[in-house]
Amino acid sequence: MKPEYRIPTIKEINAAPKNGFNVISLFSGCGGSSTGYRLAGFKVLYANEFIPAAREAYKANCAEYTYVDGRDVRTVTPEDIMEKIGLGVGELDLLDGSPPCASFSTAGKREKGWGKVKDYSDSAQRTDDLFFEYTRILQGLKPKVFVAENVSGLVQGTAKGYFLIILNAMKACGYRVSAQLLNSEWLGVPQARRRIIFVGVREDLKMDPVFPKPLPYNYTMKDALPWIGKVERLGGYEIVTNCYGERESRLLEIENKPFPTVMASQMVQIAETHPDKWKHAIDKYERLVGPYKPDPIHNDFKRRYPTIAEMRQVCSFPDDFILTGKDHQQWERMGRSVPPMMMCHIASAIRDKILCQTKN
Repeated sequence: MKPEYRIPTIKEINAAPKNGFNVISLFSGCGGSSTGYRLAGFKVLYANEFIPAAREAYKANCAEYTYVDGRDVRTVTPEDIMEKIGLGVGELDLLDGSPPCASFSTAGKREKGWGKVKDYSDSAQRTDDLFFEYTRILQGLKPKVFVAENVSGLVQGTAKGYFLIILNAMKACGYRVSAQLLNSEWLGVPQARRRIIFVGVREDLKMDPVFPKPLPYNYTMKDALPWIGKVERLGGYEIVTNCYGERESRLLEIENKPFPTVMASQMVQIAETHPDKWKHAIDKYERLVGPYKPDPIHNDFKRRYPTIAEMRQVCSFPDDFILTGKDHQQWERMGRSVPPMMMCHIASAIRDKILCQTKN
């Protein structure tokens, strides 16, 4: 029997005992990965995030001891970081980073955008070279372990060449390196999101990289949003709320499946029965995507996007995690993040099978 789906709050994370290991984070976003490390008991000493809106959200949730650096990573040196955290070369336990991945995404233009400056989140920058900024800092810090994350598209098509170049650059820094394609669906997240995870262990530790084992269960939309499908009375009308997936899907089918990959431009929608004149929750939909059009299969349903609170649940963020900006910016912050519970399982495996062994 699987445990109840519940993510600890930020308040609970702050109060929980620490495991004695430290992390620094590059390309930190709003803090999805960092929250995962904190769930596993790590202290995140330093975070670098260039995008102002993401950095603002990160600052709103991080521990008081975390130094948040807003500079472009290209201008950051390993010496800068070591000065901020008070550690020397080789003393850091874990370096984490998620270099922006738009150039490798299967949803984007892929190789057509390589080597070019283009729009990314709230900025314009080249993104396909940022893995090498990560390895530059890795080389200077020499942490015991590193973790790097990217989209599954990095091992598909032409991008496979980049994958091998990146892998060899990491190994050249003095690490045993492995990469696996992991699915958050089997790591405690009610969302099917596949990510390439690189794990490297410094050669002198003489240990191989490790990855978490898939859980024997997964969480569904129904686990994360238990009110889906329940009859409610809203605005004087009795409605039944269901989750609407792809246009060809049956409404009830997706309730017992994980949430598909979530990005602001590809949002799975929640559908509600209602009378013709009932307008509950439709205004936001029409502001974002235009006038409502009847669904060709279920024309007695209107649709709305999930609320931010619902998105926190399916992305495994704490209920009290603060997200800043407009709704579409908040969706983007979560959509670009590694789901915290996924990273918690990755971090826990490294903690138990590698870092704890270095203290023996």
